Amino acid sequence: MRRPTGITFLVVALGFLLGASPAFPVKWECPLDTNGDGIRDIVIPGVKCMHLAAGDGFVTMGDGTPMYILGFADVTDRPHDNIMASGMLGANFSAPTITAAQNDVLYLTVTNVGMAMRPDLFDGHTVHWHGFPNASAVFDGVPEVSLAVKMGASLSYFYKVATPGTFMYHCHMEVVEHMQMGMLGNLYVTPAQDGTPLGGFTTFAYNDGDGTTGYDVAYPIQIAAFDPAFHNQSEEVQPLPFAAMDDRYPMLNGRGYPDTVNPDPIVTAPPDGVTPSQRLPALITAAAGQRVLLRISSLSTTSFHTLESAGIPMRVVGRDAALLRGPSADNGATPGIDLSYDANSVTVGGGQSTDVLLQIPQLPFVVPGQTTYFLYVRELEHMNNDEDRFGGMMTEIRVQ
Repeated sequence: MRRPTGITFLVVALGFLLGASPAFPVKWECPLDTNGDGIRDIVIPGVKCMHLAAGDGFVTMGDGTPMYILGFADVTDRPHDNIMASGMLGANFSAPTITAAQNDVLYLTVTNVGMAMRPDLFDGHTVHWHGFPNASAVFDGVPEVSLAVKMGASLSYFYKVATPGTFMYHCHMEVVEHMQMGMLGNLYVTPAQDGTPLGGFTTFAYNDGDGTTGYDVAYPIQIAAFDPAFHNQSEEVQPLPFAAMDDRYPMLNGRGYPDTVNPDPIVTAPPDGVTPSQRLPALITAAAGQRVLLRISSLSTTSFHTLESAGIPMRVVGRDAALLRGPSADNGATPGIDLSYDANSVTVGGGQSTDVLLQIPQLPFVVPGQTTYFLYVRELEHMNNDEDRFGGMMTEIRVQ
């Protein structure tokens, strides 16, 4: 892989110093920012604001290989005059997790800061909330029917969050290229039922009415993978091998094992990066007897994957942001037929999500600090970091 040189960075820096960066006006729509400086200064219940920068950067694969990516960075509460500097070469993979509560109003601003390593490109970017029932196509992120954010511009998406569940988001411009390059992230919505004691729980995956989707701790787990040849040729300004796409770096939450269990953010060594670009581990921790909710989603561009949790049966309670429950016979006064089921594994393809409950055994069947289970894919070729074996899509469930 070609390494960025000092000359490359000098050319990029001179381009922005000669006037490109200061000329870009940054604007976000956020009722929590009363003076328009880009920083939230009040709280309004049920209102959320988030600001993402879309650009490029670098991450590190599980075998130590640096990889060029396109992606999003969280620049929420950064002053407007600092967005370009904060966002350039700041792309994260997985992209920053978006969370909301049912009935929230969400203002999501995207600023396109350009691609510092590819100043020849002028790609637009969007956010597509996969599975969200938009009232209007203008905020759907699909380029044929909605707006795209050109380089140097900002766009604020507005969502009235009506439906709980596990979703995902990604850029829908040049969709296969931008998703393969890393413009995708976790997104989930907690239900209105949260806070109501039911079945011994106060947090739930869905509005189940009886507490059957209650949990103690929750973790998002997103499946994705990179083709190193595709990323290298993008960085080196070469034709992209769409037809030959071969994902050789399978990951959970943007990391291959053993990096999945590293609780700390990962910084790609200079000159590739100076800020953390892989902030979300896939390590799962819980106490004896606790119930764990896994919000599993896949944005793989090439494959289906089957995740298995050896030693802990799965209870599948939701699919594609919908509770596995039949219709209520009395308009919701009593729950419908429970369609959840037990399994040893779940299979998800690109664009699909699954909500799984894991019941950690009680004492003395586990030993805190010593008992570890594994969550991994059954496709053995995806348990590698390219040519390094025993990596890829695997993480640990540690009893603490």
